[in-house]
This record gives sequence, structure tokens and C-alpha cells, in this order.
Amino acid sequence: MSPPEAPRTHCWDDLIGPQERLVASRYGGDRTPGGRPALLLIDCYRKVFGDRRQSVAEAIDRFPASCGTAAWDALGPLETVLAAARGAGVPVLHTTGESRPQGRVGATTQRRRQPGEDEAAGYEFVEPLTPLPTEPVVIKSRASAFFGTPLATWLRQLDIDTLVVAGESTSGCVRASVVDAYSLGFKVLVVEEATFDRSELCHKVNLFDMHLKYAAVTHLDTVVEYLRGVGARPEGCS
Repeated sequence: MSPPEAPRTHCWDDLIGPQERLVASRYGGDRTPGGRPALLLIDCYRKVFGDRRQSVAEAIDRFPASCGTAAWDALGPLETVLAAARGAGVPVLHTTGESRPQGRVGATTQRRRQPGEDEAAGYEFVEPLTPLPTEPVVIKSRASAFFGTPLATWLRQLDIDTLVVAGESTSGCVRASVVDAYSLGFKVLVVEEATFDRSELCHKVNLFDMHLKYAAVTHLDTVVEYLRGVGARPEGCS
């Protein structure tokens, strides 16, 4: 199987300078993905999309966790990679937040909420990305999809060796999940066009850093080709 990504431009190219390029040139290693992938869609829920396409400045009063137009720009690529995984029989897993008050033991106070905000409604998946009944949903109370959840066990049961990651936010839950996946020994592909953040700066910097250290940040068309090439995989995680 060929490497996932030929040399191409990335969204961070306009941001990094000579020193960063020098450091990046010292990183290497085999980035070839394995033959048993799963797709992990992270936190594709209503509170980050809002109810229509708006900038962060326009949406933040009603949706304090809004990622603005970046979320809507990523929606099409998210649908594309999801359809490719389903079409190839690749296992798909989703994450969402813990909305039950009793499920947030020791939760911090740094949550962006408005008085009267319907927390459960905010964690509803946006309709094009709604999980199928056969697709497991990881309910998490911290940034990483692995922390305090059965995700690693599910992936091991399926004999998964590669995790394809998309969703939000690049600098938060995506990064935390990618680092944990790498630490657990999985190969990781991050879909560049299908990840997003409320800060463009944080988005670019974190993709660049993850690409150096923990994952192959890979363009959508390459990921779709890869998923279609691996063929059908086992279904279910129970």
C-alpha cells in the first residue's frame, strides 16, 4: 500500500517560517496506513454548527461553542469521508459530549453556556452526520475520545490498526484524541478538510504539529481513495 500523502500544500503553509520548516525537515518515518481502518467522527453536534451558516461573531451569543463558517465549510468533506467509509464497510464511530449533570462528576467550570441553554439539544448530531443504529457512539466528558471510555477496547475487538479522524475542534478534542490514539499504538490519519476549529490560527498550528509528531494530516481525496481500497471490514463493536 502506498503512503497516504504525496507532497502537497497544506493549510498551514502560509503560517510557518524557516525555523519551523527546518524542524519539520528532521521528522520522518513510515506514514503508510494499515489495512484495517476505522473512521472516528469527533463531536459533530449542533452546538458547534448552530442552526445556520454564520460567522463566530454572529453565532456566539446563541451558540457559545460555535465554530462559525469553519464548521459549515467542513460539513461537505465530513459527509464525503463518512459516505466513503460506509460504502467500503469500514467501521464508523462517533463521539458526543456528556449532557447528563450526574455524568459530569468533577467537571470544570470552563464550559461555554448561556442561561437556559438546552445542553442535551446542543449535543444532537447534525443531520447529515447522524450515526446509523449500527454505529457506536462514544459519550465522553473530557477532550479525548479515549479518556474514561470503551473506545480503545472497541477498536481492539475489531482488530483496527489505523484510525481516520475528523471533526472538531482541531486544537481540542481532535488533538487530544489523536495523541491518545498514537500513544496506544494506532496509526492515525487526520482528514485536513474535514477538521475545524473556532480559531483559524489554532486550527493551522495544531494540524502542523500533529502532522510532525502524531499523525499523517491527509487530504480528503487521498483518504477517500484509501478507504475505498481497503474493502469491507467487520461491523459492530459489541
